[in-house]
Formats: sequence, C-alpha cells, structure tokens
Amino acid sequence: QANVINLKTFLSAVRLAHQGNDTGVLPLSPLVPAKNSDVEKPKTKMIITSRRDYPLTKSFPFSLEHLQTSYCKLARIDARVLCLKKLRKLDLSHNHIKQLPATLGDLVCLQELDLHDNHLEAFSGALCSSGLQKSLQFLDLSQNQIQALPLEFCQLRALVRLRLDDNALLRLPCRIGQLSRLRFLSAARNKLPFLPSDFRRLSLENLDLFGNPFEQPNPLVPNIQLKIPATLLECAARATVNHRIPYGCHLLPSHLCKDLEVAKTCCCGSACLSSFIQITVTMNLHHVAHTVVLVDNMGGTEAPVLCYFCSLDCYSQFLDRHLQSSA
Repeated sequence: QANVINLKTFLSAVRLAHQGNDTGVLPLSPLVPAKNSDVEKPKTKMIITSRRDYPLTKSFPFSLEHLQTSYCKLARIDARVLCLKKLRKLDLSHNHIKQLPATLGDLVCLQELDLHDNHLEAFSGALCSSGLQKSLQFLDLSQNQIQALPLEFCQLRALVRLRLDDNALLRLPCRIGQLSRLRFLSAARNKLPFLPSDFRRLSLENLDLFGNPFEQPNPLVPNIQLKIPATLLECAARATVNHRIPYGCHLLPSHLCKDLEVAKTCCCGSACLSSFIQITVTMNLHHVAHTVVLVDNMGGTEAPVLCYFCSLDCYSQFLDRHLQSSA
C-alpha cells in the first residue's frame, strides 16, 4: 500500500548504503508518520453469499475469524478454508456438501459450525474425536440427509446448541446424556420412534422434537433379551462397568471396548450388555427442558423413552409400581 515514488526512493537509498556510500549524500526524505486510515488492519470477517463472488484464484486471509460462504453450490469444503487456524465461526449453509474432511477437526478455535441445508449423509466419528471436542459450542446439521450420528458424537462435550431438524434420523446417540453443557436441542421432523434411555440426563433450556413418528409406549409388552444363566462375557462386562474398571484397546479387542461403551443401564443402576429386558415408557419432556415445543398438533409434551432392566426381578418391581400407579 506504499507510495510508489517514495518506495523506489527508499529502495534506492538502501542499495547505495549497501554499496558503502556516504550517508550524507543518500537521497533520503524526512519520514511522515502514517495515518490510521493508511494502515490496513487484518481482516477478520468475510461473508460470501453468491457463487460469482467466491474467490477462485486469491487465498483467504489467514487472519479470518468468521467466514460465511453460503449459496455458492460448493460440493466439498475448500482446502484453503481448512488452513484458517484462527476461525471461530464457519458458515457453509445452503451448499451441496456431501462429506466432511477429517482435517476440519484441525480448526481448534472453531466455536460455531453451520452446515444447514447441504447433502450430508453422515457426521464423521473422527471429527468428534478431534480438537472440536473442546471448542465447538454451536453445530447446525439441519436440513441434510443424516440417518444416524456416531457413538463418538457425544465426545463433543462443549456443545451448547445443537440443531438436527429436517434430517432422516432414526435414533439419537445412546450416550447423549454426556453432553452436559447442551442447553438448546432441536431435532424436529425426523424419523425418531423413541428417545434413548440416556436422554433423561439432559438439562436443557429449550427442546424441539415436533413432527417425529413417536411410538405409543406399552410397558406391558417387553422386548426380552435375557440369557439365563448369563454368559461369562456378560458377567465380566457388567463387573467392568459397575466397578469402573479401566479398560482400553491396549487391554481388550476393539469390538469389546465398543460394546462396553454402549452398555445399557438398568433402573437399579446396574449395567447390562446383551442380556436385558427393554421397554418404552412415557416421559414428560419438561423433566429435561424448561421450554418444550409441542411434540404434535394435539398439544402433547410427552415422548417415549427406552428403559432397560438387567433381570426379571428388576422388571417385576417396575411392573408392580406401574400397575399400582395405573390403578
């Protein structure tokens, strides 16, 4: 941004000085302090809302903290965007993105990620295990084609706002209760038949589950998967979870580690792996959220939630209480 004539004069003086000329004869002019208007500040925000404005030859400024590239018909995330390590907010809504690169997780300062209205069919488990675990607070995956979220999704412990509306979700992550900071959750107009048992652990300010085909719960029709007597694997798995025995892929086969991570929890607090009784019960959503958007057009705020029992004895005790309350 320098004045061309002054710059040439300065470079000429540097060359003469480098050659050993007397400083008294150098063509130096008195320096004038630059004005604030003359100094270009690092660019921190860029908003692009049309394909014709999308930069094809120029790089994005590395100082960017907020980047929006919407309505640009992007089929994938530009590799140049993945080099912007200072990004805090990335808006890629209203594009044609089908897949997310694992390197997106290298944006360790990223707090807000908007992927609304794309063609996503999955959200990578690798992203959930990346640096986004500690930074990502807002995630918008609404209006995509996602049927399920990975088990690792619940490692995004910093999430405060999560939008999953207008997808094809058949279930929510079974460990969703681990998102202890989550305050705003919307998963309207999906294909959810019920909610996971861990849903009870959430503490939300706002919840929207409108337009899901929730099943009518019937505690008297259980899904019995009990194996009597319990296998050695089941006993060992229950003991590992109940007594919080440390485990990992360095000690156990990876498939066993995954099974332990999705162990069910009985109403008595005990764990069960593949031997259990499953039912669905009605839960008033106000138990987990201060403000609840109606589940249906009938004014309901209740939804079915899975419930597990580790033994016939636990199920019998529940059944007695249920029948007494119904009477």
